[in-house]
Amino acid sequence: MKPTSTVSPELAPILAFGAHPDDIEFGCGGVIAQETLAGRIAHFVICSRGEAGSNGTPAERTLEAENAARILGASVEFLECGGDCHLEENTAHAIALARIIRRHRPGILLAPSLVENQHPDHARLGRLVRDAARLARYGGLAELKKWPAHVIDHLFYYALSPEAEPKDLSPVLIDISEPTVIAAWTAAMEAHQSQMRTRNYVEFQLSRARLLGMRAGVEFASALYPNDPIVIESLGQLGRGARRF
Repeated sequence: MKPTSTVSPELAPILAFGAHPDDIEFGCGGVIAQETLAGRIAHFVICSRGEAGSNGTPAERTLEAENAARILGASVEFLECGGDCHLEENTAHAIALARIIRRHRPGILLAPSLVENQHPDHARLGRLVRDAARLARYGGLAELKKWPAHVIDHLFYYALSPEAEPKDLSPVLIDISEPTVIAAWTAAMEAHQSQMRTRNYVEFQLSRARLLGMRAGVEFASALYPNDPIVIESLGQLGRGARRF
């Protein structure tokens, strides 16, 4: 029999995956801030410590990620997957991610987009998370017998740059204009000071959010890309369309 989720999707935790210590904050930190401020639990899984980065030591970047998660109201763990630039798509890594999914039993997964034209770890991790979400459902998988099978409600991808935005998926635009949300998101991004030595990533991401907001008729918006069609029970559940001009 197919396992079913036992947690209401309105309350079920968010589980966000990042290949590097700053990916989640830069890619979807505004959405995380909005959800945790509304009372939802969020947990981050980071699959390297930025060992290959041009700026910042692994110890420095680990501390930055822990501080940023705290600002966003999330917990965080680091999963050893070979290190920055050494992430491989294999069954062992997919099962390790599936184990975390079963342990936290989220309603929503967030992962980097599958677009190839970005840091190779991003697309690889996106595919691993997609595979792990399926493996977490299989009750007979021996390596996961310790935890009950779990079905997520949604897998969404986030894009760290315009180049990483999927061209074949229509985004879900989330209004993150609330000042407390923007303040928390900005502070979390600013926690990654080691990454500001060569580029102002905070302003880069805020500018992207402003442009998406203009598209949606709000001040700031964030885009998430669904892995699967979203099922609704009524047209009354729909928000409005983004076309404002």
